[in-house]
Amino acid sequence: MEQLASDTAKAHQPLVFLGGTCNGSTWRSRIIPLLTCDYFDPVVSEWNEAARARELDARAHADIVLYALTPLMEGCYSVAEAVDDSNKRPASTVMVLLAAPDGGKEFTPHQLRALRQTGELAKRNGAAYFESLEEAADFIAQRTTACQKEQKS
Repeated sequence: MEQLASDTAKAHQPLVFLGGTCNGSTWRSRIIPLLTCDYFDPVVSEWNEAARARELDARAHADIVLYALTPLMEGCYSVAEAVDDSNKRPASTVMVLLAAPDGGKEFTPHQLRALRQTGELAKRNGAAYFESLEEAADFIAQRTTACQKEQKS
């Protein structure tokens, strides 16, 4: 379900784009209660050109782009987006690798090793890299608090 939290406050609240694994993963429902700012959830019941356009716009205008990767991911586009953003806007990019089983699926040891190396690559580019939603949410809270202070001054 696509959601922009607190539409009325979006001019004053930093925005976090929730990118990454879809395919029935519950990571978004676990991180949303931990966020202290607005977020854009691109998951919709029916993917179409309008949904794609909203996603691209939200990603382009988000203060933070978060990519959470779980064993339910089927493609590699989220990985490519995370690496792309770690190059183009490293201070705004957060990559989270959730290695625990998700929906009955697990990463193979080779996949896990490759994704950890990808996370380290993003980190070397200047992005943030974590292996827990809680750590990512804490980082986002610190970053968005700083952003709000800058807006007020």
